Amino acid sequence: LVACYTLFGFGYILPATYLPALARQLVDDPQVFGLAWPLFGLAAAVSTIVVSWCLQTANRLRVWAASHLLMVVGVLLPCVWTSLPSITIAALLVGGTFMVITMLAMQEARARAEGNATLVLGRMTAGFALGQLLGPLASAAIGRFTDDFTTALNHALVLAAAGLLSSAFYLWREARQPPERYA
Repeated sequence: LVACYTLFGFGYILPATYLPALARQLVDDPQVFGLAWPLFGLAAAVSTIVVSWCLQTANRLRVWAASHLLMVVGVLLPCVWTSLPSITIAALLVGGTFMVITMLAMQEARARAEGNATLVLGRMTAGFALGQLLGPLASAAIGRFTDDFTTALNHALVLAAAGLLSSAFYLWREARQPPERYA
């Protein structure tokens, strides 16, 4: 769970940081490109309500895995289609999965940790922070070998999507097995 949450931090930070900047490159009007964050936040709020209803019948790990897959689409979309609609859709997908993943990951950690949830939650939070730190560093490192910022960001986004995708497969597979308890 810690590794999955770390990959989530890495996958989340790049689009969360750069979607408004990408929107600004396409549209010079701050009232238009500034909408990326409100859309992101609105999707985050609505998605947690919808998922909390779905969790009455859905498996938490499967919903977490599906959320990673949706985030993969949101992370990759601006790489393959650079337009205001793609950035809007990406903001909705990344924003709509960000809080859901956070909610599900913390719930799953608590369920598995039994009496030692603080330790596990602390590790997951530290992993997320590490992922958030590594995202921009990876983009900057890739930038040393590319001609421009956009190419470097696209390569970093592909790397982030690969991490999220591998995490989604792991979580989906893990959902089929009985939960492992943490010591």
